[in-house]
Amino acid sequence: MVPLLLVLLLALILFGAGIALKALWWIAVIILVVWLLGFAVRPAGSGGRRGRWYRW
Repeated sequence: MVPLLLVLLLALILFGAGIALKALWWIAVIILVVWLLGFAVRPAGSGGRRGRWYRW
């Protein structure tokens, strides 16, 4: 009975980790797209140069 519970617990942990990793991949892709779009739509800075779209 205990080995069965351990296997089920391991399967549950791995299933949860798989879902979390998939969600993290989607978040990383969305951040990458926003970051790349920031280079295309950044406003003009002083003197007509392309400015930075971020503040730091």
